Amino acid sequence: MPSADRERTGPAWGTFLELESPAEGPLHARLARALRTAVTGGRLAAGSTLPASRVLAADLRCSRWVVTEAYAQLVAEGYFEARSGSATRVRARPGGSVRGGAREGGDRWTPRYDLLPGR
Repeated sequence: MPSADRERTGPAWGTFLELESPAEGPLHARLARALRTAVTGGRLAAGSTLPASRVLAADLRCSRWVVTEAYAQLVAEGYFEARSGSATRVRARPGGSVRGGAREGGDRWTPRYDLLPGR
């Protein structure tokens, strides 16, 4: 059995991430939006490890570039943290844990800078 089949995380990521219709923009932007929503909605908890870009790309049946672009965007926005030689993880928010998209104090966390294209 090829090693790529053993590394697959299964179809769960394909159903877990709602990538909308192609009319909603390029796939890497839709993936970033879906991952951002999963983090702010509490479906991906702080400290959670994300699948390797090659594995997620295989699960979603897209190129690795799509996944690396989405991950890079969310690292730049502060949702993820990435270190060379280590897994990409959901970043823990300073000043309290994020639960259901809101801090313990009740206010919603937003990134300091909006780095989305065209804004």
